[in-house]
Amino acid sequence: MKKILVAFSGSYFPDGALEFAFQLNKTQPILLTGVFIPQATYSYLWSAAATLGGPVLPPLYEEVTSEVVEENITKFKSLCELNNIKYKVHRDVYDFVLPELTKESRFADLLILSSEKFYESLSKEETIDRLKDILQATECPVLVVPENFKFPEKNILAYDGSASSVYAIKQFAYLFPELTNNESLLIFSKNEEEAELPYETFIEELGNQHYKNLKLLKLKINPKKYFTTWLNQEKNVILVSGSFGRSSVSQLFRKSFVTEVISEHKLPVFIAHR
Repeated sequence: MKKILVAFSGSYFPDGALEFAFQLNKTQPILLTGVFIPQATYSYLWSAAATLGGPVLPPLYEEVTSEVVEENITKFKSLCELNNIKYKVHRDVYDFVLPELTKESRFADLLILSSEKFYESLSKEETIDRLKDILQATECPVLVVPENFKFPEKNILAYDGSASSVYAIKQFAYLFPELTNNESLLIFSKNEEEAELPYETFIEELGNQHYKNLKLLKLKINPKKYFTTWLNQEKNVILVSGSFGRSSVSQLFRKSFVTEVISEHKLPVFIAHR
């Protein structure tokens, strides 16, 4: 049984994130933990000020917010019971939000975030920084889910030969063995006619052990410019990617790539980091 976190911020109720969790529970039972944060937005939660222990901004309309949070907790419980899912509620995260959620993620298998809410009040530059903050602060993989999506029937495993991309491919298989029966495309994309798939024998050996229906595909396109366009033509998919970490940055997953895919709000994105 996996432990999955879903973060609630203020009055926002992440229907898409919860629906993904409920669908997962149908394939394999999970423990779903709702973390309710009354007075902060996602963007502030993961800000550098919070990381450094800066002052917590006071909530506006605190009483109203508290009432809405209680309503959301009641709705969360009801939906979990309706879907026969085991759940926990954590609502004591009032101060020192980032350290508390970092601790939560240490003892979880996955954190699910809503892409719409995460991007709602941020510029593209701020989005890049906040996404990096989340990946660096959490201690479990992150799944970013749009509000409207189709549960994945196909896995897109983005690969460029880096340790980060291989790690993500393995973590996805470990966490979601029930999804490895889906058709899986391992994609290598580079705008060079003679580009070879890095360590092809090794990644094929590894992938075939975990993914029942795996195909390797080389795309001769510039991933920064055209990968999102290609990806949007695929139906009912989930993208599996490595993260852009502090020290090693994968060429395929530089800021613009991950940000562009998530900001389209069309498909779930699984991001794992070491």
